[in-house]
Amino acid sequence: RQVDVIASEDTRVTGALLRALGVERKQMVSHHDHNLGTSVPKLVKLLEGGASVAVVSDAGTPGISDPGLALAAACSAQGIPLVPVPGPCAAVAALSVAGVAASEFVFAGFLPRANKARRLKVAEVAEEHRAVVLYEAPHRMLDTLGDLCAAGAAERPVVCAREITKLYEEFHRGTIGSARSWYADVAARDGQLRGEFTVVIGPLDPETLKQRQGEAQEVAESAAAAEVRVRLAAGGALSRVTKDVAAEFGVSKSKVYAEALRQKQEEKEARGRGSSR
Repeated sequence: RQVDVIASEDTRVTGALLRALGVERKQMVSHHDHNLGTSVPKLVKLLEGGASVAVVSDAGTPGISDPGLALAAACSAQGIPLVPVPGPCAAVAALSVAGVAASEFVFAGFLPRANKARRLKVAEVAEEHRAVVLYEAPHRMLDTLGDLCAAGAAERPVVCAREITKLYEEFHRGTIGSARSWYADVAARDGQLRGEFTVVIGPLDPETLKQRQGEAQEVAESAAAAEVRVRLAAGGALSRVTKDVAAEFGVSKSKVYAEALRQKQEEKEARGRGSSR
């Protein structure tokens, strides 16, 4: 009611909101992902001229997978005060009812569309031990769940929230694999999936996490042992090799040192066998 200008993701949607609230028509500036090059300079100029501006997105919080980041960054760079207004956030709303441990969580937003970048991000999400929140459009939902299954996350617990706070709000709970089957059936029945999705992937259970950490440690120790062999063969001093390899591979210095000594002894014995012949 008090601002001079409203920067709106969709002026039609915001206009309907203003009418519902009985707010007098304000100066409105279209501000969305496809016109940031023109909307941001225009809004900054208005702000520098003394106007107050409210940023409104169609759903969710501006700047969190919604327009707002570029304007906030530009205002910050110019020393223009920024005032956060608490509002809807699908990620936090979904987490609040997911029933998974989320004192720590990773917000991944929308997955990339490009094949290579998408594969890398999916693999990263599948390996993440903390809870993960994704946003997904209905026409990509089945692909995303399928990609996560292919990346080894089929048994991870998941809560798929559709149309949070809206008329057709729905929550589906299960594993990523079972959710993929569920939504495949829904798509076959209805012709397509509808509505925006917020996907909450539960954290790894302690047993699986311990197993993965053990496997990762074995890989690191094996790689460290191979590197020790290379550096010792190149004439590296045992103390320096131990220190550098331990730091680079995240393996304890005592283990690296013991491995280096073992390799030194192995080499010594090999030379002894060769000279005896």
